[in-house]
Amino acid sequence: MSIENGKNRYEAIGDVDEAIDFMRFYAYQLELNKGFEKETAHPNPDEKTKVTLKPYGVWGIISPFNFPSAIAIGMTTAALITGNTTVLKPSYYTPISSFKFVEEIYEKIPAGAINFVTGPGDVLGQALMENSDVSGIAFTGSVEVGMACYHKFIRDAVKPFVCEMGGKNPVIVTQFGNLDKAANGVLNAAFGYGGQKCSACSRVYVHKSIYAKFNEMLKNKTSNLKIGLPWKKEVFLGPLIHENAYKRFKKVLEIAKRDGEIIVEGSVLEGPEFQNGYYVQPTIVSQLSHDHELMKDELFLPLICINEYDSFDKVIQLANESEFGLTAGIFSENENELSKFFDKIEAGLLYANRDSSATTGALVQIQPFVGWKKSGITGKGAGGENYLQQFMRAQTQTRCERINE
Repeated sequence: MSIENGKNRYEAIGDVDEAIDFMRFYAYQLELNKGFEKETAHPNPDEKTKVTLKPYGVWGIISPFNFPSAIAIGMTTAALITGNTTVLKPSYYTPISSFKFVEEIYEKIPAGAINFVTGPGDVLGQALMENSDVSGIAFTGSVEVGMACYHKFIRDAVKPFVCEMGGKNPVIVTQFGNLDKAANGVLNAAFGYGGQKCSACSRVYVHKSIYAKFNEMLKNKTSNLKIGLPWKKEVFLGPLIHENAYKRFKKVLEIAKRDGEIIVEGSVLEGPEFQNGYYVQPTIVSQLSHDHELMKDELFLPLICINEYDSFDKVIQLANESEFGLTAGIFSENENELSKFFDKIEAGLLYANRDSSATTGALVQIQPFVGWKKSGITGKGAGGENYLQQFMRAQTQTRCERINE
């Protein structure tokens, strides 16, 4: 995986571990719910009623490049284990990791239960959306592609579309927070895998009384990150996924330099070690207006925007002023602030004082991965107890058992 998509060793191992967690948890859910079949209480003693969840049929699985094992396998497992057949179309850039999964299970499940296709998304995705035999779609990707697929898929019939589509995730650092923890949490969330995660931190709001100190601390930690070949143990950050991301980084960097104040200026890396990949340094920019494009658009790059604030109520409002609502984080030891954060923030996953990562790294079963607003459609998170039901439909069966006299 490190060779295929540039993840460092630690994150690549975590990707595979998460895929295993998805398989185990969904199998457990099926057993726990007794195959999603239960009898219901009935007021008529002559009748017995049972509600059972049944598969839809064929599911198209469209997975992204950034989690080629975890997300591809998680969505495919959910469809398969609930009795559906699947057509898995991984990212054009990362087919090998997904193929290894298919290779392992292909002979162990009924023939035709899993199918695997690779190629450009605009071609194969179009085919899946337009095929009347496809009963449902599970998609993870950008909001632009996701919404286009959604409207195309339901054009002629209402069909299930399980979708996760990105984020613009904020972190709030208050004057009552541990700054070292906050700097570590922001760094890992923003620059882990080059910010190429829908859950990555991309906006940071810091109280004005600690703004300068926090920025200096984050600057020093960022400057010490090891960038290089992702399979080397000491490397934190490998290359960007492809040339388009590389070009987008250079364009965004120029915009940041033009309109903001650069705290850490990322640059394109050159030299013998960086010849076979698109290597860049992380960037930290401040003093951008709240409605600036870099503050609003999902970038999928190692760049974060930092602004100061003076009112906690106001910063909650700013954090919520986004079309996305996937993850959010806070660093504060003040219970009133924490309570207000959990009560008011409009996002699916909220984290407080998490120095391992302020906004990323949800655990299967423990932290269901669910998006609000344009970050998701169904409101039922992957790795949660309500996820599998989306791949089935209910049927009510009633028997009259009265004996004629």
